[in-house]
Amino acid sequence: MTNSIPRLAPSAARSFIDITPRITPDIAVWPGDTPLSREIVCELEKGATITLSALRATVHLGAHADGVSHYGLPTDELAAPSIDAMPLHRYVGACQVIRARAERQPGGMRVGVTHLEVPLAAIRHPRILIHTGTFPDFTHWNSDFAGLDPALVDALADRGVELIGVDTPSVDVQESKNLEAHKRFHAREVSILEGLRLDHVASGEYELIALPLPLVGFDASPVRAVLRSLV
Repeated sequence: MTNSIPRLAPSAARSFIDITPRITPDIAVWPGDTPLSREIVCELEKGATITLSALRATVHLGAHADGVSHYGLPTDELAAPSIDAMPLHRYVGACQVIRARAERQPGGMRVGVTHLEVPLAAIRHPRILIHTGTFPDFTHWNSDFAGLDPALVDALADRGVELIGVDTPSVDVQESKNLEAHKRFHAREVSILEGLRLDHVASGEYELIALPLPLVGFDASPVRAVLRSLV
């Protein structure tokens, strides 16, 4: 019997670029949050018929999508959905990877419009991933990573951007008490991806795939974030 399932020839297949940090017990989490641990319930090597594991960790683990319920409350004008109710189309589709002229500094700098390597007029897709290079080691926490200027969130939203991703643990600097950037994400109804690994990705246009799990009522979900070429 021949296999009738059509397959792409290797030369026609678009390869994936993985932008998800490896999820190991060493992965750094926000200070005070729940680190990754694995409980092995049973395993083949010890005579069981299967290997079975349980996982405990923050839902803000590695590459993850925030639900609005993580940082906002519903109002008469604005919803604050948990991660299961976020619009799925925002996490799949054409995106741009943009480098920012950023640096690590005490208290964390905020990336603004003038720090982007391209002008706002060159932004042409509704998903933007910003490479700051300020959180270089996902197994070692550094508190001086860059956040986003709230005005940048507004400027990108004005361009029709619906999702912004960063290569740091947060769109706000660690010392922020008022979460100014998060508040603009809520007000402008723009979705957040955090903890992306972008150091090996060239600036340019890609297809993003970074679907969150439908964790009902949860404030975030880890994602397996990948990029593919658009052609």
